[in-house]
Amino acid sequence: MTNNLQNNFMREAIRLSIENVKSGNGGPFGAVIVKNGKIIATAVNEVTSTNDPTAHAEIVAIRKACKTLDSFQLDGCEIYCSCEPCPMCLGAIYWARPNAVYFGNSKEDAAEINFDDNFIYKELDISLNERKLPTIQLLRNEAQSAFIQWQKSEEKIAY
Repeated sequence: MTNNLQNNFMREAIRLSIENVKSGNGGPFGAVIVKNGKIIATAVNEVTSTNDPTAHAEIVAIRKACKTLDSFQLDGCEIYCSCEPCPMCLGAIYWARPNAVYFGNSKEDAAEINFDDNFIYKELDISLNERKLPTIQLLRNEAQSAFIQWQKSEEKIAY
């Protein structure tokens, strides 16, 4: 069950999304990352203003929060998104390992305004040779050398 503080964090993500629409700097998406009841990072969609297709609000917020925490993980954090995360953002959220993610609009709501990620979900479920984007493996044996070195390395930081 949500509480007033969680609702306030979600309202901030929503406020950021509305502000971003008004500013014309990107899509209608905002994100807030919270740790111990305090906001540690906020972000909006910056795709068009930075010419970066990965600059979704969640990704930008994760980068900011990790920098603030000096960590590559968001242990003990919660992410509040104005919209259900797309496949890219969801993947990044899982890698960041927060405690929870909350969202306002659904992916179906996003599809209704032409932010439809359903084709990506479908592409992930089919074999490489059936995908619309040619996805071809090359030089696997050579590429394996980096993995072998990683396995043997005593300098690596597991994540």
